Amino acid sequence: MSASVEDYLKTIYTLAGAKGEAATKDIAERLDLTPASVTGMVRRLADKGFLAYERYRGVKLTAAGRSAALRTVRRHRVIETYLSRELGYDFDSVHAEAERLEHAASDELVNRMAAAIGEPEIDPHGSPIPTRKQVQRKR
Repeated sequence: MSASVEDYLKTIYTLAGAKGEAATKDIAERLDLTPASVTGMVRRLADKGFLAYERYRGVKLTAAGRSAALRTVRRHRVIETYLSRELGYDFDSVHAEAERLEHAASDELVNRMAAAIGEPEIDPHGSPIPTRKQVQRKR
């Protein structure tokens, strides 16, 4: 999965929150893209089964989309926590570094990092870290 797709799914997951859906204009603002670009990608992600998309209604993650989004969120938050705890990264710089690394680190590396720091439940910013079980894709 490309870094761009991971970023879209993570953004939609974050924006959807409790209401379960995200508006394309909000996705565009968060990713600093044009609404037309977002609409095109949303359609492609819907065709691949990651999103349910209804024009003018916003988007919802499917089970596959939610699993992929949680995987990326887990990677990001485990990396942030590891960098903070083990390598002394400060609160203000850990996010940017994790953004770069979340797309390159393997699941095995992220799981080993989590194990090395005691399977943390929250990241340095107080956000919950999805568990390994939560990110397992339903087949």
